Amino acid sequence: MNRPVRTRTDPDEMRARILAVAGEQFRRLGYHKTSVADIAAELGMSTANVYRFFPSKGAIIEAICGRVMDEVAEFAFVIARTGAPASEKLTRLLTAIHHHTKTTLIKEKRMHDMIVAAMRENRAIIKAHIEQMVGIFEAIIREGIEAGEFRFEDPAEAARAVKTAFTPYFHPVLLEHCLQHGEDIEAGMREQVRFILKALGKLD
Repeated sequence: MNRPVRTRTDPDEMRARILAVAGEQFRRLGYHKTSVADIAAELGMSTANVYRFFPSKGAIIEAICGRVMDEVAEFAFVIARTGAPASEKLTRLLTAIHHHTKTTLIKEKRMHDMIVAAMRENRAIIKAHIEQMVGIFEAIIREGIEAGEFRFEDPAEAARAVKTAFTPYFHPVLLEHCLQHGEDIEAGMREQVRFILKALGKLD
């Protein structure tokens, strides 16, 4: 007599399911009001079972933040790999980062709040993401220098300066502050991009 084959859920698949449910709960209730027990109940499993895959609620939060950061990195790489001039790529990239942050703030406020908390706690995933973005800036700027489009000697220094100069338009807290005070954030963002290109020595 053949016995039924018992299948085990793949660990990666289980982690993905947990993150999907947690993300939905965080969006609906907020990460503060969502407990690991709530996530487990929604999945129809014990809290202890969730802890088999994530050691803490903080680990779940970090993983979800990582997914958001991955979305940004994905479109950043797509833009950086196009054949457009460096100035156009940098403009498109900075604008896309700004709009992604702004959209999250307006349409997914609870997720925005979670990312803000992760930044305030200096979570490793946020630091790694910022370094990754600076690396992409540097690659684009280096292309511009080699093509004679930018007049700047050190692309690494320039990339760090670009990150600092554009911080008000992609940092969740600063962006929220600008919107709350009724500033024309889009006009300001465009002016800042033009300023950055001039600082890099772009020839008109």
